[in-house]
Amino acid sequence: MEKIDFHKISHQLEVNSPLVHHITNYVTANDCANCILALGGSPVMADDPEEVEEMVSMSSVLVINLGTLKQRSLRSMRLAGSKANEKGIPVILDPVGAGATSWRTKSAKELLETVSFSFVRGNASEIQCLAGLNGKTRGVETAVGQNLDLRKLALTMATEYKVAVGITGVNDVVSDGKSVYELSNGHPFLTKITGSGCMTTSIIGLFLGAEASPVEAGIAGITTMAVAGELAYEDLVAKDGMGSYRMKLMDHLGTISADILEKRVNIKGGIHHG
Repeated sequence: MEKIDFHKISHQLEVNSPLVHHITNYVTANDCANCILALGGSPVMADDPEEVEEMVSMSSVLVINLGTLKQRSLRSMRLAGSKANEKGIPVILDPVGAGATSWRTKSAKELLETVSFSFVRGNASEIQCLAGLNGKTRGVETAVGQNLDLRKLALTMATEYKVAVGITGVNDVVSDGKSVYELSNGHPFLTKITGSGCMTTSIIGLFLGAEASPVEAGIAGITTMAVAGELAYEDLVAKDGMGSYRMKLMDHLGTISADILEKRVNIKGGIHHG
């Protein structure tokens, strides 16, 4: 894949109008639901073990986010993930805070070993931890060395778990274990608001639910959030703060187009490995 066809993905999104089932964290659930609505999908946040199997069966994609992990939600993740696999419904994992505590890390690895995921999106420390490379996480924030090769890390993770991987940060990478795509859109203000990573995961899930391939969904989802973040910053005026930035970010998620994405995307594609 030498370039991504944003117009094709946009058309698939319009035709399919995916129902995106989230088992996610209470800190960012509202933001994730709103970004799915802004982009043309339908969010549902059902997370009780009594209904997750039924809910995921009627959904287009399942988003699992470990942000505020609990025993009950972990049980729901297992049940929903298994049912989604049975039904052929794509599943995406956001291993928030993997590496922060032993239980959280164990839970993330258990899910990776028992559920077949289409995509995993995390920051460098989370992916480093899950790939067995001793990543350290501070709370749920990234804490890694500057010399870490994100391309090799993405390849390692994708190869080990046979899943497409997205690592987001100052620069972003997406890999399916064979090729690596480097992305460099975005703005530092995205790190100053709660939920930008979780929303990115939800958007990738939305594109998976619209039947984009895992790599296409990863590139499109990460680019959509990053470009919206750039545009939101460009709209700020004197004395605007992070509240204004968050509002403008959502505005741009609601108005972003394939033309805008194709014009602004900054991607180095298809670094092939044997």
